[in-house]
Amino acid sequence: MFTYETADQKEVRRFRIAQFNGRMATVKAGESTVTGFVRSVLEQEATIPPRWTITIIPNTPKEEPKMLRPNSRVRPFAEDYF
Repeated sequence: MFTYETADQKEVRRFRIAQFNGRMATVKAGESTVTGFVRSVLEQEATIPPRWTITIIPNTPKEEPKMLRPNSRVRPFAEDYF
């Protein structure tokens, strides 16, 4: 799980919408980028300005599809006549 803390209300709204709709959200923190499903959005009530802690379950990167055939089986049209 990835925990992210922010005070930006627009960003929090984006995460809550993603959580409600079951969509993935992307966070850029420093040089790292995390994409995954939002698990929780919790407000820290004792802070001024208000801050939120967002928990994201990272999505594992998909493997690139393997080539089933190394070469194309389509022959050029001219080869059919020779």
